[in-house]
Amino acid sequence: MDDEHMQIGEVAARTELSLRTIRHYEEVGLVIPSARSQGGFRLYTEADVARLMVIRRMKPLGFTLDEMRDLLDITDRLDTAPSADSVERAALLERMEVYEQTAARKIEELRTQLTRAEDFAATLRTRLGHAPGEDTAARAAAARA
Repeated sequence: MDDEHMQIGEVAARTELSLRTIRHYEEVGLVIPSARSQGGFRLYTEADVARLMVIRRMKPLGFTLDEMRDLLDITDRLDTAPSADSVERAALLERMEVYEQTAARKIEELRTQLTRAEDFAATLRTRLGHAPGEDTAARAAAARA
């Protein structure tokens, strides 16, 4: 195997995705191994890893597989046809901008959820610290043990 290709295990380690997830993304057409070894093992390139990282970053923001596929198509078309006519290029960039705006909105929603979760945890800590009839120092020591 040459230095340019990686087997799925190395790709999984680098992307922090499971083998099963990578295979699933292949089944649904989001990423296709760049080659196969003589033994039939999937082989990936840096470009494949970069593609998987885009998918991995979209997943926690709640993008669907179809949205992931669409954005990857946009980036593929922009990368493979940099000299495409200006009308097509502008349309692709406009579609990409929609994804950027959606990502920004979803990030803000996640920040709001995180703030609420932190407030909730702080409320619980405060209530535990002021529970009547409890030895808070003893409870704290027991919780650390």
